[in-house]
Amino acid sequence: MPENRSVRKDRALKILGVLKHTYPNAHCSLTHANPLELLVATILSAQCTDDRVNLVTKELFRKYRTAHDYANVSQEQLEQDIKSTGFYRNKSKSIRTMAADLLSKHHGRVPDEMDPLVDLAGVGRKTANVVLGNAFGKNVGIVVDTHVRRLALRMGLTVHADPVKIEQDLIPLFPPEDWTLLAHLMIYHGRQICSARKPNCEHCPVRELCPRKGV
Repeated sequence: MPENRSVRKDRALKILGVLKHTYPNAHCSLTHANPLELLVATILSAQCTDDRVNLVTKELFRKYRTAHDYANVSQEQLEQDIKSTGFYRNKSKSIRTMAADLLSKHHGRVPDEMDPLVDLAGVGRKTANVVLGNAFGKNVGIVVDTHVRRLALRMGLTVHADPVKIEQDLIPLFPPEDWTLLAHLMIYHGRQICSARKPNCEHCPVRELCPRKGV
């Protein structure tokens, strides 16, 4: 018999409670000191590990401190600065055009609302959710990265593969104040237990609450 929304929500809240207990220190793993740094780091994190991004941004954030700095560096120079994150040509273009948008539309400051954020060149809803939740403390939506996508499917919290539809399925299941934290908890769990290739179901703290779909 298919699980109705009420039952699914009750199970989702129990999963949230277990994950909070298991990973009490879950937080954004991208090192940043301000919204601009987090925005740049999030763009760099596409198809790249957070550890690698943090290695690159350690020097990058010393070199470039404002939207003006990023907008005025040459494409070739920025490519060299971020090369080890992969897809460096596209990322360099995205960062430079995003910074130019910040200058022309927002006086060089990162906006703290969803619509103007996703209106920036190279910024989608996932990136905007990361910045809003972690740089501004605003729970506007849920970040759906590869870990969240995988866990949401395996836990039977969605049947969709599209990140936007997954987010729409997750939002009514969890309290708004936990939306940003939820992504961190799932990312931690995805890295430590529910890995893509070989999930460790035997030692999973939520195994009694998880239908393990697709495992």
